[in-house]
Amino acid sequence: MLTLHTKLERAAHVDGELLLPYDQREKCRLRAHLASGEEVALFMVRGSVLRDGELLTGADGRVVRVVAAPEAVYAIGCATPLILARCAYHLGNRHTQVQIGDGYLRIRADPVYKDMLEGLGARVEQVTAPFEPEAGAYSGGAHSHDSHLLAPVPLRQKIHRPGDPAAA
Repeated sequence: MLTLHTKLERAAHVDGELLLPYDQREKCRLRAHLASGEEVALFMVRGSVLRDGELLTGADGRVVRVVAAPEAVYAIGCATPLILARCAYHLGNRHTQVQIGDGYLRIRADPVYKDMLEGLGARVEQVTAPFEPEAGAYSGGAHSHDSHLLAPVPLRQKIHRPGDPAAA
């Protein structure tokens, strides 16, 4: 069985493709199959998320490209940018994973969210498409090469309390 454990920035060639829906790309340990049918074992760093197009390798040096599988999602469109922003706000306020596109949002299919969004004035359509939600402001990485779009990660600061030994 092929074991994959390391992300690569680039590779001269790709030996296979690993098609996974988002919920499986969030797992750090997983058994799956390449498009060729070969069984693979993933051993990624805890907290890793595999993104569409990323390259993985293991001890034998073969390179595998991750492919985001199409899955049931809601495509959310709005008549105005204000309504779209309001929808994004309410989804974020509920800690819902959201994919942000040019003039649209995409979320996992959930009828409760559909009702809420339609109540806000959005058009909600169930579609089958790859799901690539935002990584989050404090995740340490972006879902694409646009890493400059993320908020900076604050540095940890030492908190001085009475009775703490003085810093040397």
